[in-house]
Parts: sequence; structure tokens; C-alpha cells
Amino acid sequence: MTGRTRPAGTDTDRLARRYRRLLVTYPRSYRRDRGAELLGALLDASPPGRTRPTVREALDLLRHGLRARLGRPASRSVVGWALLVATIGGLFGAAFATRAAWETAPPPPGPAEAVATTAEILPGLRFTGFVTPPATFTMYGQPLSRDLVPGLLLVDGGEYTLAETRGELVGGPVPSVPELAGLARRNLAAHGWTVHPTTTTPPETVVVAARRGDTAFRLEMYTDPSVRPGVSVTFQPVTPIAVYPAGAAGGLAGAFVAFLVFGWASRRTQGGWTDALQRVMLGFTMLLWWGPTVLGVTSMARHHADESHPSWHPMWEWLGQPALSGVFLLGCASALTALLAAAVGGRDGVAVRSAR
Repeated sequence: MTGRTRPAGTDTDRLARRYRRLLVTYPRSYRRDRGAELLGALLDASPPGRTRPTVREALDLLRHGLRARLGRPASRSVVGWALLVATIGGLFGAAFATRAAWETAPPPPGPAEAVATTAEILPGLRFTGFVTPPATFTMYGQPLSRDLVPGLLLVDGGEYTLAETRGELVGGPVPSVPELAGLARRNLAAHGWTVHPTTTTPPETVVVAARRGDTAFRLEMYTDPSVRPGVSVTFQPVTPIAVYPAGAAGGLAGAFVAFLVFGWASRRTQGGWTDALQRVMLGFTMLLWWGPTVLGVTSMARHHADESHPSWHPMWEWLGQPALSGVFLLGCASALTALLAAAVGGRDGVAVRSAR
């Protein structure tokens, strides 16, 4: 740096301010000890007239700053691992937050309302079996209880679903599937429902789906009686509006906490057996958490593409939960092992202080 005094508002001043913003990724102690030197080197290397860092410079500063903040300035992979941990932490945080927000959903129609609404949509046909759901989400038709938790976490998590008011068609002549679908679509539209395209999914299930207000309607017609005979209708609540801000807040909080925890663990160990154990456990954790997530996203995306949904499935199902919660729990055990290794390992070599 030349040391000459430059008037305020020059290109160099604007460039210096933008470099300082990028240097925030470095720990405070690093900026205090070497920030001026690094800024001077950056300014001296910049051609005259430049007012902002190049994209490459910005990425390099962010990458090296995060490496220093995570306590491993020489590592080429630590930032990638931190992003993986923060992303999955944000996804899980959003899933937990949306589950809490689902409690604001109004209950689906009770039996009397379901019978009356079905009569509007499918006049002349008799549906029975409507029962008031005991909770927003149920497992085997029952609210989640202590006795059901082992099954939820280990073997039958896929049975934990959004409750519905369901009725089955009984007695009388049944119109053909095309006639029944057409009748339902006409009457749904006439009574103010938003009707989705009719879909057919294996094993030969024809579905008419619609939405009105905070209620979703679904007509299922089974064309292969050897697999699942009959016709059924269901009513469910749609995703409540509170789910979206709750998911965003939970996702940001989860990502932030996961990044801080990862940084703490990364700074605690620098070489030695605890560092090696921490690396192995981190790899297992990411495999056990990201594996179900990738499978869940792939499966749910295919399911939603094949079938109309007035309201998407809850977020945790997109993460493979709770169907694969046993794998998730193994990942939690692996993560705790990594954190214990960091807690007992201390620091080897030169300690890198984190930002206060």
C-alpha cells in the first residue's frame, strides 16, 4: 500500500469498504492482527478505477475467511463439510418447526359435514364410515402415544400421517369410473372447489382431487377389484399458512446453530486420534442424514408428479421421515460421538481463536 492520503469518496475508498465487508468472514482476532495488512495487499493488487472486488476475489476471501473461522485455514474441504452440516441442520430445523406450526390447522370436516358435502359432489350415492379424526396426525388411526413411539422411530414411521375424514361407497349401482369422475368434477366446480387434473396411479387407482378454503377433497376409484375394490372419499386440512414462516425461521435457526456447532468441534481438534475419530463420525453422520433425505426428496417428487395434490405432503416426509427415522437416530448417535471426541480432544498445535 502506498500510504498516500486519498480524498473520501474515491474509487479506492469504495473498493476498500467492499473488501472490508468480505473480510467479516475472518475471525475478529485475525482481522485485528492482520486485517489492515490483507486489505492493503488487496488494494495494491487492484488496477486503478476498480470499485468492487471481482467474483473470484470475493469467493476466495469468503472461502479463506471461513476456513480461518472454522479453525482449519489450510484445509480445502472444511468449508464444504460445514455447508453440508449447515444445510441438513437447516432442513431438520425447518421440519421440526413446520410440525409445530401444523397444530394451527383447523380440523377436517366432521362426519355430518362430510356426509353433506359428499352428497353435493356425488348425489345419489351413499358413503358411510366417516369418523372424526382424534388428532391432526395419527398412526394407525390413533394419536401418537408413548406406546406407539418405538414403532414410529424404528419400524413403522411411514404409518404416521395427516389425519383424514374418510368414507366408503356402499350399496346401489355404481357408475363407471369415467362417469363417476366426470360427475365429481362438474359438481366440485359448481360448488366452488378448485379442481385438479384427474390422475391414474398404480395399481389402477383413478383420483379426483380438489380444494376449497382450508379443506382438500379426494375421490379414489379403484378399477382393479382384485387389488382394492370400491370407491372412497377423504377430507383433509390443507397446509396452514403458519407453516411457511415457521419453516423459514426454523430453517435459518437450524442452519445457524449447526454451523456454530460444527465450527466449535472443528476448532477443538487439530490432528491426533480425536481428530481422526471426529472425521469418521462426521462422514457417517452425513451419510445417515443425507441418504434418507435424497431418497425422500426423490420419492416425494415422483409421487407429486404422478398424482394431483391440493396440498403438498408435510416437509418431514420429503426428508424421508419418520419412515426412515431409525437411520436418522443412528446419525444422531454418530454426531454425538463426533461431538464427544471434540469435547475431550482439546486443541493440538496452534490454537485458532474464534470470533467473539
